Amino acid sequence: MIASIFGQCPTFRASANAKQMSGKAEISSSSIELRSLKKRAQFLRVARGSRVGSRSFSLQMAEDKKNTQERIQNIGLGYTVTKKTGNSPERNRIKRRLREVVKICAEQFQPQYDYVLVGRRNALMQNFAELVKELEKSLARIHSLKPRNT
Repeated sequence: MIASIFGQCPTFRASANAKQMSGKAEISSSSIELRSLKKRAQFLRVARGSRVGSRSFSLQMAEDKKNTQERIQNIGLGYTVTKKTGNSPERNRIKRRLREVVKICAEQFQPQYDYVLVGRRNALMQNFAELVKELEKSLARIHSLKPRNT
């Protein structure tokens, strides 16, 4: 069943070679790296950028203004789930599901941008294939928006 879901997703085949290395997922087909946002200031900066909502999560995006060579091909990703969503095991499960969805859709993220996924309770009950489709639609919508000044 799982293999059939991933066989239908064209982005999974492209990102199937993703590796976990010291907290960074690196895609071998290109030199783009996914790095984790860890500091509160990074989350607040992204929150001032563009946002798109869906049933399972809210996707926020802001341009990374630091134009160092290292950051040009980096994509910053952060995950957050508020306490009112549920207890800690539920929040952690939501974040784990969102991380896996991001790995599958990794090639659709644009370099030089930071993203934050704000999880909602519906992410636990929704089918995984639907989560993947929802993220793909959200990425297409957020990239088509006019960027907000951050």
